[in-house]
Amino acid sequence: MVLPPVIFAAFAVMAYVGMFRDGADELESRFVGKQAPALPVAALDGFEAADDDMLRSGEVTLVNFWASWCPPCRAEHPRLLKMEAEGLRIIGVNYKDRPEQAIRYLTEDDNPFMAVPSDPVGRVAIEWGVTGPPETFIIAGDGTILYKHVGPLVGSHYEQSFVPELERALGR
Repeated sequence: MVLPPVIFAAFAVMAYVGMFRDGADELESRFVGKQAPALPVAALDGFEAADDDMLRSGEVTLVNFWASWCPPCRAEHPRLLKMEAEGLRIIGVNYKDRPEQAIRYLTEDDNPFMAVPSDPVGRVAIEWGVTGPPETFIIAGDGTILYKHVGPLVGSHYEQSFVPELERALGR
């Protein structure tokens, strides 16, 4: 009779301590500091394909996993367009999407991506450790993953976490 309440109390204490540890609200990426995995070989029809040389060009590159059916992806789209206009290199991996819908979206709402590889079943996303779109990676000029941002590039989380990491990567 005593064992169940003791087990419950132990779990409650562990959960309480875990909520207040440093970085409790961040998803760690086991890929940060390592070379970026390969990008999908196939691209959406009419768009540039990506290759690994794009990640090792000597310039910082963003890799954004997105889908036309994803509302947070649509919310961050104006930010991606602005970043592209400012000269940032962005590769947009289309994730588990219908090609015709993705093509229509990029045609109607403009394309911020220098290349648009397609990952129709999510196999490459698994290799990158993507849990769901949108997710954006900051890649150093030598292909090393510097940072992983989970969620749209909008709001306070974007401002407080992604922007400083991007500025650091760009040497600003």
